[in-house]
Amino acid sequence: MSHTVQNKKSLITRVRRISGQVASLERALESDEGCDAILQQAASIRGAVQGLMSQLLEDHLREHVAASNPKAMRDLEPVMAVLRSYLR
Repeated sequence: MSHTVQNKKSLITRVRRISGQVASLERALESDEGCDAILQQAASIRGAVQGLMSQLLEDHLREHVAASNPKAMRDLEPVMAVLRSYLR
């Protein structure tokens, strides 16, 4: 079973939250909100998408790269730490 199927509920929740943030940004643009609010919403969306990407990458590495190999999993931990910090 794929990791996206195993974590389907969590992933869909994240995507729906991002969708709500994008809709809110659209409303803010349509109602001529101030640029501070719009920039903040755009930054929040970027963070949410990067969080989703981080979760997907980590799950992929665990499931497909290091599956059933404890040494590979240990070797991947520093790589995942770099990815986490890069995607923040």
